[in-house]
Amino acid sequence: MLPKTIEWKENKVFILDQRRLPEEENYLECHDAFTVAEAIKTLAIRGAPAIGIAAAMGIALGALGIDKRDFHSFYGELLSICDTLKQTRPTAINLRWALKRMREVCEANKGMDVGVIKECLIQEAIAILEEDVEINKKIGEMGKDLIRNGDTILTHCNTGALATGGYGTALGVVRRAWEERKGIKVVATETRPLFQGSRLTTWELKQEGIPVSLITDHMAGYLMQKEEIDLVMVGADRIARNGDVANKIGTYTLAVLAREHGIPFYVAAPLSTFDPTIKTGEEIPIEERGEEEITTPWGKRIAPEDVGVRNPAFDITPHRYVMAIVTEKGVIRPPFEEGVRRLWGEANG
Repeated sequence: MLPKTIEWKENKVFILDQRRLPEEENYLECHDAFTVAEAIKTLAIRGAPAIGIAAAMGIALGALGIDKRDFHSFYGELLSICDTLKQTRPTAINLRWALKRMREVCEANKGMDVGVIKECLIQEAIAILEEDVEINKKIGEMGKDLIRNGDTILTHCNTGALATGGYGTALGVVRRAWEERKGIKVVATETRPLFQGSRLTTWELKQEGIPVSLITDHMAGYLMQKEEIDLVMVGADRIARNGDVANKIGTYTLAVLAREHGIPFYVAAPLSTFDPTIKTGEEIPIEERGEEEITTPWGKRIAPEDVGVRNPAFDITPHRYVMAIVTEKGVIRPPFEEGVRRLWGEANG
């Protein structure tokens, strides 16, 4: 049984500190929105769906700390907290989706006592967590038939229970195929520079008893060339209207390699990861993180102090490299724009 990624308990938020895995399972106890924001920013919690859940719970915590009794004063302070949380990670759309949903709950109850509004916000944050687990299970069910008996699946970064409320997106599809006794194997990339694949994905899969091998990011092409990979299954942090996918840096490289070797490249993500307001991936902001993640991992310098550094956290995979996108409402195939519009519309009324 995997530990919970995030939990609301006794008006506090408990976050499994993923920076300390796999060596140690330690929970951060968050008493206010700013502690949650710091946890998101420093990657104590990461993965687009999990970030959205954390942001929603951060809003609920923030609301509890506001002592204003009239709605306009209360809501003004709540919007300021929303802005703080919004600035933590610019690429993943789930964070903004969750903040919007929490604002809408507040606005819909503006005629109620502020104390009632606070309780509504708490219940909404808990609902977002619970819904995410069920959505992930549906993604797994929708995508399981893309995996054949005996397939070896290449995955990148971490898209499992740790990146979500539970079960996982891309790893949720893998997990569902394993539950059907398909005899699969997984190859996980290290996912540099922060090693989410080696630290988190392999840890999750070992916990579940799913066979997994670890490779460095640049070994993928070699294994494809040797016909040791049957398909690639990854997650997403934001998906444009045309099907362009923002995901962990290195995803684009894998997609190009998969196309060259005739290997299916699939994306699994909830509909909350889609951003219908943007037409292509060129409009997605890409987060640039600090140089120390590359030059000084775990506090040990491995590069000269005066070297120039680029550290984009994500890249864009053009939709032409994607064979299908698995969502909780179904599998979308090219042309993506039509399918995205239809399923996103169904999910959002």
